[in-house]
Amino acid sequence: MTMSDVQDYPELDTLQTAYKAALEQWISAIRTEEALVCVNHTLAEVDRWEQAHFDEEDARERAKEAKQDYENALREKFFDF
Repeated sequence: MTMSDVQDYPELDTLQTAYKAALEQWISAIRTEEALVCVNHTLAEVDRWEQAHFDEEDARERAKEAKQDYENALREKFFDF
């Protein structure tokens, strides 16, 4: 691939970066939940664990939305739909 083969798509770069960031946030939320589930729980810790689960679900939804935005932009840019 030569430099002339590489095209600049700043809008796609932005969407890809947003998707990657959303994935990293989701991974972090999963690791937080995992850390809380791997220890003995007091009632307060169970509450923190449950909240971590809700946070993970929210992060997953944001990642799915960012992925959809990026996929839609790719389809529009390269396939005109």
